Amino acid sequence: MLAVEMHWSFVLGVAIVYGISQGLGGALSDVATKYYIKDFQKVQPSELGFLGVFSMLVLSFYKVHLVLALVLLTAGTAGVAIADVVIDACVAQNSISHPSLAADMQSLCALSESTGGLVGFVISGIFVHRWGVFALLTIPAGLVLLLGSILDEPHTSNFDYRQVSQKFLDAGKAMWTTLKIPAVWRQCIYMYSSIALSWNICDGMFYWYTDADGVPSFSEETVGYLLSIGSVGSFLGAILFQDDLQDRPFRDLLLWTQLLFGLSGMLDLVLVLQLNLKLGVPDYFFAVTDEGFSRMIGTLQRMPLYVLSSKLCPSGIEGTFFALLMSIDNLGVLLATQFGNLWLAILIRNILRISPLCLLFLVPSGDPNVSLLPEDLLASKEGTETVEAQHIELVSLVNSAESR
Repeated sequence: MLAVEMHWSFVLGVAIVYGISQGLGGALSDVATKYYIKDFQKVQPSELGFLGVFSMLVLSFYKVHLVLALVLLTAGTAGVAIADVVIDACVAQNSISHPSLAADMQSLCALSESTGGLVGFVISGIFVHRWGVFALLTIPAGLVLLLGSILDEPHTSNFDYRQVSQKFLDAGKAMWTTLKIPAVWRQCIYMYSSIALSWNICDGMFYWYTDADGVPSFSEETVGYLLSIGSVGSFLGAILFQDDLQDRPFRDLLLWTQLLFGLSGMLDLVLVLQLNLKLGVPDYFFAVTDEGFSRMIGTLQRMPLYVLSSKLCPSGIEGTFFALLMSIDNLGVLLATQFGNLWLAILIRNILRISPLCLLFLVPSGDPNVSLLPEDLLASKEGTETVEAQHIELVSLVNSAESR
């Protein structure tokens, strides 16, 4: 359906960016980084929160100049971020021009990311020590480089870079105008509460999984396969949303998914307290079930928010505004060094996951396929440019400034 309505390069771009860069590359980077922090740097979960600001100093311990490390990591992160922003701009633009296909495009993103993550997590457990952490971390950068050679984009010649500053000013004014619209800031408040009140305890759970002196003490391969099951859960969640839930009203869908999101966290509590062993269920089997089910519910809980965000982006600054909405990220939590307090963090997190339902009235309850922004923000600034569906391609973000 999307390949018929959109240009083929759009579908290919989504599959490459979300599947390779975010899915496969993110999975490899995630596992390798966690083992590096845990096994080489010997950093406890509670220390990660304090070391986040000074993470660049860690690289200097290995005779890498801090400035060089900062430049290299910034360049690598910027490369991935630019690819994400470009494809997110295309998704947001096509979601505005094709409101009925907005959910399909987000499903394509989620399915691509889940598939890439599945492959990445499976091979990460096998290669994390055979290739070494640093060698493994070079793979995502290489995949982003491959992406740049595959995508076919039109070349912009004789571009007047003096227009860039004016474009930044216009984008800032458009963002401020959009944020003042009730249909936008009301959804932003709910999205912020929904994400920020779900504490991130992934690092604490990872340390508990792999603690050599405790239970269950999973190996690298086991952790890789365990996380790959989580990608399978995300894949199933995206399919379920695509087939059965995408046409449901946002408010009804978020009500049930947020409730299930909070209840699914109780599986972590059962595992940490070892209640599953009292029921005769081994740690590995229960952890696999927990990871798969929790990731599936998490995908179902996020998908409506992503679709809603893609509908709130005004014309001309789709990528910038979508990135602004997605920057509403997790506040996180500082866990104690001892795992005895992990159960308390899980319990508090599960309670907080349900609390955003108090703000559910801010989310529209009507047809999810209709546009939410006023018509004057959906049209281009000149009001004369129209984009036909069959000719939408991946165009450079500065290309639109040339027509000014």
